[in-house]
Parts: sequence; structure tokens; C-alpha cells
Amino acid sequence: MDGDLAAAARLIAELDGTVAAFGLGGIDLYFLVRDRRYYLRDALRLARAAHSTPVVCGAGLKNSLERLAVADLDARVGWSGRRVLLVSGADRFGMADALVSHGAEVVCGDLMFALGLDIPLRSLAALERAASLLLPVLSRVPFSWLYPVGSSQDQTPKAGRFDRYYDWADVIAGDWHFIRKHAPASLAGKTILTNTTTAAAVEILSARGAKTLITTTPRFGTRSIGTNLLEAAFVAVEGARGELGKERYDELVGQAGLTPTVIDL
Repeated sequence: MDGDLAAAARLIAELDGTVAAFGLGGIDLYFLVRDRRYYLRDALRLARAAHSTPVVCGAGLKNSLERLAVADLDARVGWSGRRVLLVSGADRFGMADALVSHGAEVVCGDLMFALGLDIPLRSLAALERAASLLLPVLSRVPFSWLYPVGSSQDQTPKAGRFDRYYDWADVIAGDWHFIRKHAPASLAGKTILTNTTTAAAVEILSARGAKTLITTTPRFGTRSIGTNLLEAAFVAVEGARGELGKERYDELVGQAGLTPTVIDL
């Protein structure tokens, strides 16, 4: 819907009851940080347009799938001692937690890339503190203030004031649009851990010298699948009335044989 929340709500209302599940793309219903959920006001408005069809956004599945992906990749990547810039940890706490558990040195860039503050979050405890202080307020502001939506996702990225954190890292992880928006001109030798990428993303990374692209979801044609679509598919297959639990997602990921996709650039 090109970032148009009102148009998206109208379409959800129109399709309500005629589809098995909605998977919101480009916006999260909530951020899950440890065991606490922070719901986003703009996303809740979309979800409330559906009265009978369940609405998910991928957040529940990410907490399962991305933990499993990090564990699965350990033999290939070797996380212990690797320096990882996770551009936003609030929307990928499961990934952050798994990376730390496997010995990676993780810096979360939530305050830098969402708010423009040169304050790296160097521990899970710091991420949790920042989330508890800021997300009750930030979850109520227009989502476009925090994250690129619609056509702004396709704007040419420019080198920025946080390039040194990209330079420091061995692995750049997290949301692709955040990674792209703030990426410096050179990503020489970097491993990119993300999802929802297209052929254009592969071209950008190749041109900037990145070594490896890893997506936590499978690729269909030239596009890796978004977790919002996968979660909606799982909910539809289950015939569920809403989001499933982590244990069930773990089971479904295993049954479907979903593993990370590695592309050598």
C-alpha cells in the first residue's frame, strides 16, 4: 500500500472474513523485548480493521525462526568472538539473544538508526533498559518517524555519521531497510544477516563489496520471504484464530524444513 495506513486499513476491512490470515508487512504489531510486548499504535489501528480474520506481523515467528537460524549457522559462521552490528534489537530480540548466547559481541543500533542518537547499546541489559524507558512513548508516535515506509524504502542510501559502527562489525544484522538506509559506501568483506531481500538488494550488496548474504527465510525466485507472510501462512494452515506459540512455531519450522539461505557474493 506504499506506506498509506488508511488505504491499508480499508483493504483489510474489505478482505476481512474472505482470507485465512493477514500478515502485516513493513510494520510490526509489537516489539517483543525479553518477555514484554510493546504494541505500536499505528499497527493496532490496522489490526482492528479486521473483525474475524486473524492478523499477525511476523514478530511471533521471528522469535522462533531467527533463534533457530542463528544456531543453525554457528557451524558455518562461528559466532564466538564475531562482532555483530544489529541495526535494531527491539524488533529482533530473539536474534540478539541467540547471538549473545553463541558468544558474539553484539552492538544494537536502535538509538542511532531510529532516533539519531550516537548511543550504541552494547548489552542485552542495555537494550532492555532502553526499551522499557522509550518504547511506551515511541510506540505511540507515527511509525514513519522511526522506520522507512513506502517509497522511502527505495531512496538511495547515503554514507552517514554512524559508518564507524558498520566498519567495526564483521556481521551486519537485522532489518534490511534499516541496513540499507544507513550503509556506508563500502561493505567490503562483511556478512549480512537479514531477510526480505530482492534482486536489487543483492546488487547493492555486491556493488559495495559485501562477502556473504544470509537470509533467515527461504528464497522464492529472486526474493526472500518475509516473516509476516510465513507467520500468516502458518496461522492459516493451523486454522488458528490468532498468533501461535513459540513451541508450535519451532515445530512448524522444523516440519517445513526452513533453514537459512546463504549466498556468496
